[in-house]
Amino acid sequence: MDILANLSLGFSIALSPYTLMLAVVGCFLGTIIGALPGLGPSNGVAILIPVTFTLGLDATSALVLMTAVYYGAMYGGRISSILLNIPGDEPALMTTLDGYPMAKAGRAGDALVLSGVASFVGALLATIGLMLLAPMLARVAYVFGPAEYFALYLLAFCTLGGMASNNQAKAALASCLGLGIAMIGVDSSSGMPRLTGGNLHLFDGIDFLVAIVGLFAIAEVFFFIEGHGKGGAVGATLKKVRVPWADIWSTRWTMMRASGVGFIAGILPGAGASLGSFLAYMSEKSIAGEKGGFGTGVPKGIAAPEAGNNSAAGGALVPMLTLGVPGSGTTAVLLALLMTLNITPGPTLFTDRPEVVWGLIASLLIANVVLLLMNVPMVKIFVRILQVPPAILLPGVTMVSFVGIYSLSGSYFDLLLMIAFGLLGYVLRKLDIPTVPVILGILLGGHMEDALRRAMVIGEGDPAYLFSSPIAIGLWVAAIAGFIAPMFLRNVLKKPQRVTD
Repeated sequence: MDILANLSLGFSIALSPYTLMLAVVGCFLGTIIGALPGLGPSNGVAILIPVTFTLGLDATSALVLMTAVYYGAMYGGRISSILLNIPGDEPALMTTLDGYPMAKAGRAGDALVLSGVASFVGALLATIGLMLLAPMLARVAYVFGPAEYFALYLLAFCTLGGMASNNQAKAALASCLGLGIAMIGVDSSSGMPRLTGGNLHLFDGIDFLVAIVGLFAIAEVFFFIEGHGKGGAVGATLKKVRVPWADIWSTRWTMMRASGVGFIAGILPGAGASLGSFLAYMSEKSIAGEKGGFGTGVPKGIAAPEAGNNSAAGGALVPMLTLGVPGSGTTAVLLALLMTLNITPGPTLFTDRPEVVWGLIASLLIANVVLLLMNVPMVKIFVRILQVPPAILLPGVTMVSFVGIYSLSGSYFDLLLMIAFGLLGYVLRKLDIPTVPVILGILLGGHMEDALRRAMVIGEGDPAYLFSSPIAIGLWVAAIAGFIAPMFLRNVLKKPQRVTD
């Protein structure tokens, strides 16, 4: 009954004309961003976050807009995967294995519609799971103390770093770099400046929005410039678009199973949609066996990863809202948005600001329907967007980034700092060092330090206090396993690539 009452509150907010308009606009922009190869949900949300401050949106409206962009980008990633054999984002990688062969066989329209339906099923079930599971997890979070939170933050770094890179040392380096950047500014305990170099602009620390827009959006611009603005023509021709009812019916249980696998993967801090997509695809491939024809253009090979990555996207919102720990790179960006708006994610969010949480959940339910209706009849329009000349795309991305950041702070120093982070992001990606752990370090570094200090005060300086509860010990074990396990899984993760060679 509490859930129904809260959901009623959420729909009273989500069905207001203004909030509904934001959800529709976010879905449309997100689908476009997802369809453009290389941008993806993290970059898309990072680029558009400054717009929320330019428009003066409140916390609920800003979160509705950005999560609609998030969900829309997850939908849109399948378009370039199927037509160009180029994933719109990393989670859409598995969709290329069967999506592109199906498109080359003359069934591009069927593949796009089927993937849209699978995305809808995965996102809808994940949103329902968020609605049911998040309040329970929020109640559990009340038993967390400083030791548990420190271990939880450590788990986020270990698992997110492990999944974000093929090299654990590079992931650890990126995390340490982010934690080091988080230390810049005046120490809250001693009042002494740290790592500022005497620059007064740095006494307040590094604004994580400046870092995020620089590392994601500006770095992406540098890569476009390096590639001489190469744009792709559609590799597979899209002819007639119809609803493949037979394929949808034959893959119904595949969508259900993949949604469950993806949602569980999304809840794990750091796993995210990429792992959800991979596990969903591999589990369905193992069920079908060699006769399933996976990798040759079968409908189940499209339905599984699309349902998996979209349900994982919804699942990643669970730890962000209930524990204040992002479940993926995109939710790390959303966490930065909430913190900028003076909203502290965690167990108290559900009681202190129920309109934010339940307005978001209701808006996501509406956004899923909007995305389904948008992605089937309008798919030809989104396909045309793939041919936008880089000469138009590049100035647009740059303009939004600069205007948004300047309108937020009014400081030229922040613009220079954003460019510096863009160069840093470019260098890190050239060295194959993941940028998501850097962002995570900047976001959670201060909270992690506070948790460690409180733990040491309570434990009277004894490090053993960090292992003083079964929950803390379990999180430490999970963190160590999350950091080490990917080293043994690399060969397994490469198997799908060898299948398609």
